[in-house]
Amino acid sequence: MNIQIFGTKKSSDTRKAERFFKERRIKFQSVDMKMKGLSKGEFRSVKQAVGGIDSMLDENCKDQDTLALIKYLRPEDQEEKILENQQVLKLPIVRNGRQATVGYQPEVWKTWE
Repeated sequence: MNIQIFGTKKSSDTRKAERFFKERRIKFQSVDMKMKGLSKGEFRSVKQAVGGIDSMLDENCKDQDTLALIKYLRPEDQEEKILENQQVLKLPIVRNGRQATVGYQPEVWKTWE
């Protein structure tokens, strides 16, 4: 298993995800989204795994203006805008190879063990 957790230190769901894997003694790599966001390849991999951009967007994010703009852009332009403004993504983003989840989803992570 090669677990990556993308999130922020302030996100309670990110801290809960890290605790989930620590409790099971599963090694993971933690990536702070404020320092280093998703690369284009990582973003596309997660998008494919979770079923598209809509399931990755956080409806309750602080930057509602950017979120509204992204929703009204053409699908081919949305990806670029999201990569520039990754604060609109739901956290944590947890990757295990080609599998990925968005948000706190321990029921899915248990199937990875």
